[in-house]
Amino acid sequence: MNPAANSEQQGVPASAPLPPQPVGQHPPAYTIYSSPGAAHPYPPYGQVPMPPGYIPFQMPVHIPPGQVIAQYPPPMPVPMPTPERPAGCPPGLEYLTQIDQLLVHQQIEFLEVMIGWESSNKYVVKNSLGQQVFFAMEESDLCGMLCWGPMRPFIIHVQDNMGQTVMSVARPLKCNSCCCPCCLQEVEVQSPPGNPIGYVKQNWHPYLPKFTIQDEKKNSVLKIIGPFCDCKCFSDVNFEIKSMDESSTVGRISKQWSGLGTEMYSDADNFGVQFPMDMDVKTKATLLGACFLIDYMFFEHTKQQDH
Repeated sequence: MNPAANSEQQGVPASAPLPPQPVGQHPPAYTIYSSPGAAHPYPPYGQVPMPPGYIPFQMPVHIPPGQVIAQYPPPMPVPMPTPERPAGCPPGLEYLTQIDQLLVHQQIEFLEVMIGWESSNKYVVKNSLGQQVFFAMEESDLCGMLCWGPMRPFIIHVQDNMGQTVMSVARPLKCNSCCCPCCLQEVEVQSPPGNPIGYVKQNWHPYLPKFTIQDEKKNSVLKIIGPFCDCKCFSDVNFEIKSMDESSTVGRISKQWSGLGTEMYSDADNFGVQFPMDMDVKTKATLLGACFLIDYMFFEHTKQQDH
């Protein structure tokens, strides 16, 4: 066999001299990743040989003797590409111009699951493709969470994928009983924070949950009507978005069934908000605020509160 040809097959230039090897010993074996199953006695020049068992991006962990555990970083959420902001659109709400559905996922708080201790809510808002649009987190004091529970006042800060607060949803302390029609629930949606763009106000009804969506000038533009019973097993709970005369349905806020275990032992809920593509972005943002209010009013409960 031609030694030069053999050297070229092993990845070593033919002109490069081979280092002398001790008599009776074989050269050390290295494994490179040029082709599956190819073992070369020498590494190619200019390339560092990989040690046996090397796993790319392996995090440093304690591995017991005789056991190999590969751990990889958790996948990062895929952000939605930033579209061009049209004229008159508040900064940060340009994402809403290109979507007709929002998926709102409340993060599971293990403190609530284990001991029923109320904590601040956090939400991840995605589009229908699973791309992250917003991240929302609640700001409320400990006294309000312990004394008022789901009725507590709060401010939900909505951030874009750059970490900038583009919207806030403020809820004052109000009554949550159908016996007190003079002091019903409401939230104010601001974008940017400090600039009101819409309101969600509860309407009194003896047995149906009803809300009115208002613009920045407090003109009523839409209505939301919920079901008589907000507790449905193995199915979604739908709140219909209707026109002011309630003759047509233009969208829906759905509390999605999250599974038996999640529903029993956690108050982490999943919602879907559907609306027309050409709806005003301020109204879309107000409907997202209505989704937060509906979650607190009807689905924010813990294992400790149920018992």
